[in-house]
Amino acid sequence: MRQTSLCILIKENEGQILLAMKKRGFGKGRWNGVGGKPDSEKGDKNVLDSAKRESEEEIGVKIQNPEKVAVVDFLFPEVPKEKEFDQQTHIFLIRKWEGEPRESEEMRPKWFSVEDIPFNQMWSDDRHWLPHILAGKKLKGKFIFDGKDKVVNKTLKFVKKLK
Repeated sequence: MRQTSLCILIKENEGQILLAMKKRGFGKGRWNGVGGKPDSEKGDKNVLDSAKRESEEEIGVKIQNPEKVAVVDFLFPEVPKEKEFDQQTHIFLIRKWEGEPRESEEMRPKWFSVEDIPFNQMWSDDRHWLPHILAGKKLKGKFIFDGKDKVVNKTLKFVKKLK
């Protein structure tokens, strides 16, 4: 399964979370964190490298001290395998960064109050795991989607540590 990264920037003292509207490609039209898959041609050796690079490319910030808070498998059995949607995503909370989030060709960032997260405009799995990581929990999960990107099966396991 391909490995991917997902970064969630937060301002804890202000109760805000940064999400970005995906403007093209996989996930287009949905609010999400920033991230992607490692690209060895761009110097990525692992998902942490991709998290750092993608944060710069997608919203113009240099993340610092990322905290891995979740590892989640996303499976799309109804999608043809050549599309490679299945992925294991390493999710990082970001509390410190350099630069101000800005729009790119791929993403349009926006700050949301934690109480006003637009779950109805996000992937359907987000409402199941995102509140837990914002509450300080670490987890491993698995989500299986139908052909219309709706969760048909899910598993969440809370853990003390992640590798």
